[in-house]
Amino acid sequence: MNTLIAISGLGILSLLAEIFNARKAIVPVTIIGLLAILGFNISTYNHLGAYYNNMMITDKFSVAFSSLFIVITIFLVALSHEFYKDQKTKISDYVGIKVFLLAGTVAMVSFGNLSMFFLGIEVLSISLYILAASNRLNLKSNEAGMKYFLMGSFASGIILFGICLIYGATGSFDLNTILLVISTQAYPQWYFIGIIFLLIGMLFKIATVPFHFWAPDVYEGSPALTTATMSSLAKIVAMATLYKLVMALLPVQMYSFQLIIVCVAIASMVLGNIMALRQNNVKRMFAFSGISHAGFMVSTLLLMSNAANTLLYYASAYAVAGVAFFAVVMYVTKDKENETIDSFNGFGKSHPLLAGILTASLLSMAGIPILSGFFAKFFLLNQLVHTGWLVLVIVAIISSIISVGYYFKIILAMYTKDSEHTLPKVPVMYQIVAVVALILNIALGLFPNVVLNLLG
Repeated sequence: MNTLIAISGLGILSLLAEIFNARKAIVPVTIIGLLAILGFNISTYNHLGAYYNNMMITDKFSVAFSSLFIVITIFLVALSHEFYKDQKTKISDYVGIKVFLLAGTVAMVSFGNLSMFFLGIEVLSISLYILAASNRLNLKSNEAGMKYFLMGSFASGIILFGICLIYGATGSFDLNTILLVISTQAYPQWYFIGIIFLLIGMLFKIATVPFHFWAPDVYEGSPALTTATMSSLAKIVAMATLYKLVMALLPVQMYSFQLIIVCVAIASMVLGNIMALRQNNVKRMFAFSGISHAGFMVSTLLLMSNAANTLLYYASAYAVAGVAFFAVVMYVTKDKENETIDSFNGFGKSHPLLAGILTASLLSMAGIPILSGFFAKFFLLNQLVHTGWLVLVIVAIISSIISVGYYFKIILAMYTKDSEHTLPKVPVMYQIVAVVALILNIALGLFPNVVLNLLG
């Protein structure tokens, strides 16, 4: 709870800095503040606690995922200084929104009450609606913001209806009370209908098939840094929240629920990878790539043991690879109307360091050793074999092989083609973020047990 209060206070401080004309200090002060909050959050790792009538719960799950969200936000805030340098009067707004977005993510993985869960998801969603449409002079950004707002509001309504049905069946929003009721007495059929509505709404937020249709257009139209936020932070937040909801509201999984998850995962992997092969726009390609990775992450709901650790590791590997990817993409595609693969022609010859980092990130997402993406898929598939869903394992392996095709389209463009234009000097912050993200990626691959044993 104190972590949430501290993050909210830092967001207010970011907004107040504009009043005192301290724009240059906003990004460094916010980063220092987030590092301090990260240290405090880690210090509460072994302290289990409930606050305000169980509205929020501090446990290993919430602390571990909150720490991951804070680390990703530090990267995103660091990229903000250069990305928004042409909009200096609005830097406090953009940074403040990202910090408040972080507060929503912490509430989403720390809730002990469904009302707090819905509050967190709305704080997250509203922040993303604003960021998606933040480039108001760009028609694509306006379209992305409107599409995401309409689709996101619809999904939030479905989630709220599901919460209402669960409340009607159990008489409470509190997770402990709901668990007590469903374990001691028979409950109406509309409890399961409420679970289905919650599942639909969260699958929309994660962008899995068949609730993925908004993602390619919104990712393409949004500013690149907002796309990075959606793909790296918002996706794994929604997945972690869905995992917590399923574990709390369905302590005993039924075969019908598992079948739904298997179908969603297979459809996401297959459609995401096949559609990504057809894309020439880098952000649209990453949107479909994210859909396929969402299929992998949703599969963790089927695991019988160590599921939370596997999800945390996969989310960490995916997020750091995504941050490094977008740190390079934002530099290459800056001031370009379309973020096509042709923009990367000859990049390996002119910028070998950034090209190497981008290559490593793409190979990690494809599942190539020694990078963390390989071990994330390996640990997940190794455990899925024991669940009996071999068809899912086979589809996942085939999908990973297909993904190599579109990732290598960018790599081949960087190293085998000649550049038709020159790029400006590389901003130092982009280099730092890309290098640090790559180091974390390799470290996760070399020392996977550090994360895999965090949640017991």
